[in-house]
Amino acid sequence: MDLQDAHGWLVEVLNEVSVQFHKVPGSAIFLRYVKSSYQNDPIRSAVELFLFLFAVRYLLSPKYSTSKDRQVKLTEEEIDEIVDDWVPEPLAAPQTPFEEAENEKRPVIVGPTGPKTKLSNGRLVTNVASYNFYNLVGDESLKEKAIQTLRTYGVGPCGPPCFYGTQDVHMKTEADIATHLGTSSCIIYAQAFSTISSVIPAFSKRGDIIVADKAVNFAIRKGMQISRSSIRWYEHNDMADLQTVLASVVKEQAKKPLTRRFIVTEGLFENIGDMVDLVKVMELKNRYKFRLILDETWSFGVLGRTGAGVTEHQGINAREVDMLVGSLAGPICSGGGFCAGSNEIVEHQRLSASAYTFSAALPAMLATTASEVIAMLETNGEMLSHVRDNIKTMWAQLDPRSEWVRCMSAVENPVMILVLKPEVVASRRLNNRDQEQLLQEMVDEALANSVMMTRLKSMPRGINVTAKEVGWELQPALKVCITSGLTRKEIERTGTVIRHAITKVMKARR
Repeated sequence: MDLQDAHGWLVEVLNEVSVQFHKVPGSAIFLRYVKSSYQNDPIRSAVELFLFLFAVRYLLSPKYSTSKDRQVKLTEEEIDEIVDDWVPEPLAAPQTPFEEAENEKRPVIVGPTGPKTKLSNGRLVTNVASYNFYNLVGDESLKEKAIQTLRTYGVGPCGPPCFYGTQDVHMKTEADIATHLGTSSCIIYAQAFSTISSVIPAFSKRGDIIVADKAVNFAIRKGMQISRSSIRWYEHNDMADLQTVLASVVKEQAKKPLTRRFIVTEGLFENIGDMVDLVKVMELKNRYKFRLILDETWSFGVLGRTGAGVTEHQGINAREVDMLVGSLAGPICSGGGFCAGSNEIVEHQRLSASAYTFSAALPAMLATTASEVIAMLETNGEMLSHVRDNIKTMWAQLDPRSEWVRCMSAVENPVMILVLKPEVVASRRLNNRDQEQLLQEMVDEALANSVMMTRLKSMPRGINVTAKEVGWELQPALKVCITSGLTRKEIERTGTVIRHAITKVMKARR
């Protein structure tokens, strides 16, 4: 067949196809649509043709099952071998020899933890290792009030606050705290630790930004971890670095979708003992339009004229702080925690804060105790003044008179954090482990002389976690807690025993 014959045959075939196509109902309408669309927009016709051919190919393609078992089949012998070789990772790091030795010598208290405490070996020691700042453990009026509440309400509500767990005493305690702080509203939690670790993820989510002090406590770190937010750190209590970080965040986010941004810090730092510069933080917060979450776990009940915390101490209106978080288990000697703020902030937590929604409500007797202590702080100024006098007395015995240690705490803080002086650490080339060993020997020596203090401790690192991943390393320190349950002479004697214990250990380890 030559080229002319092939062309004639092709024309006949096309004519026959055209005749048969015109016999199909609606073919004329389809042809008019194609001609019109091609004249107006040829590209559209090409795209439609491509989609048509793709649909035809998809419909004519071979079918396959998505439920096929593609797993590798193992024999029983192979399964047993894999199971025998598998070794689960430990839930916690094994104890070091130092930790084992410390646990063996750990004193055991018998009875209440008052300023004079009895140990299981029968000795009576001066207790400067507990947070009984106002000697509330031995307050008979509080005991009687707690017993009356126990007989009226029982041990606990046995249900979450939003599910038959809220009682009238809880509502009264929330109102008492809000009034004491000067905020619009307040919500109380059943556990102190889980308060801040639930408040943070209740407001900050994935994609939001948290700017936090490097020295914040473990509960705050867990809350930030749970929130899955982007974390930016600034140097401890360095307001210039905070400003730099805030400005950097604002610049980076200028052309991105709007996110929630928070500053997280503490009133009195648990791991350092010093105080936040809240006036400067508030200035930067307002300038760069961040929200502030202030953890007053250790400043509520301690700072201020009536113990209302760092806001009262530094003359800041508590309503200007977005979220004030505190503990009722430390200086207040009760239990649980709270978050105070606007009505919207508080009501949001009643369904969004996991520790509030999924935990049994605070026992009624602890709520009543908290209200009673707050009332005592408001009406009895001698409680605060007595503790502050004892703090000054202990400072006079330790910080200026010891050539080995210095106190990092604020002068108003009843928890004195004592660290080895930098020149001592440098001259003896002491690493953290060496310092912990020395400090534990000081604790043991003081206990041998009937004074019970402790070391500053934090949660250990996770398994295989490096210092670089932690980002901030806790400096080993002694922790001395001041109480109003001791007289001035007893405080002086206690300070002298601690100072002599430090000196004896350091001179023996030259």
